[in-house]
Amino acid sequence: MPVRPWVRRLLVAELVVLAFVLAVVGWYFWQSRLARPTFNGLVLGPPQDVPAVRLQGSDGQLHSVTDFRGKVTVVFFGYTHCPDVCPMTASTITRARALLGNQADRVQFVFISVDPERDTPERLANYLATYDPSYLGLTGDEAAIQELATAFGVHYAKIESTSALGYLVEHTASTFVLDREGKLRVVLPFGLTPEQVASDLRALLKS
Repeated sequence: MPVRPWVRRLLVAELVVLAFVLAVVGWYFWQSRLARPTFNGLVLGPPQDVPAVRLQGSDGQLHSVTDFRGKVTVVFFGYTHCPDVCPMTASTITRARALLGNQADRVQFVFISVDPERDTPERLANYLATYDPSYLGLTGDEAAIQELATAFGVHYAKIESTSALGYLVEHTASTFVLDREGKLRVVLPFGLTPEQVASDLRALLKS
C-alpha cells in the first residue's frame, strides 16, 4: 500500500524535529562538559563529611578542620621531623597559593601532626612559619589524631631508625582538599606540580 503524501510529509517533519532536539541536547551536553573543570587530583563524588575532631592549634587555640567554611581548606597529615615528603608538600602548597594571587587568602593550609610525641604547638608554629605564617598546625591526643586520620583514610606508623632524626613516621603522602562547605572534595596525590595544585584550588574556589 503506497504511503500517502501527507503521511510522508508528517514523517519528514517528525524526523526534522527529532534531529533538532538531538542537536540541542548534544550541544548542551557538550557545553556542560566544556564548563566542567578538569581536576588533576581525584574528585570525590559526592563530597564527603569529615568529623569535627578538635585538636590543639599552633596558634594556641582549639580547632577542627571544618572551622574554615567559606574557604578552601588544604589538609595534610605529616610531622616536623619528616626528611622529604612533608617539606616538599608544604613548599608545593606555598608555591601554589602564590600562583592564586589575591585569592590565596581564601585557601587555608592545615598541617596535622602524626607525631604528637614530638610536635608541640610551639614546634609546629616555628616549623610552619618558615613557609607561611597563616599556616595552622594541629596536634594533641593520639586517639583524636587517629580518629581523624581514619576518617581521611590516612595510615601512619612509627618506624625505628638509627638516623640523627631518631624514629621516623611512615605516613600517607596525599593531600586532602575540603570545599568551601567543609566537605572533603579532592585528594591530591603526592608529586603534583604547584601549577596543577593551583588549578584544582582555583576550580574549587569558583564552585
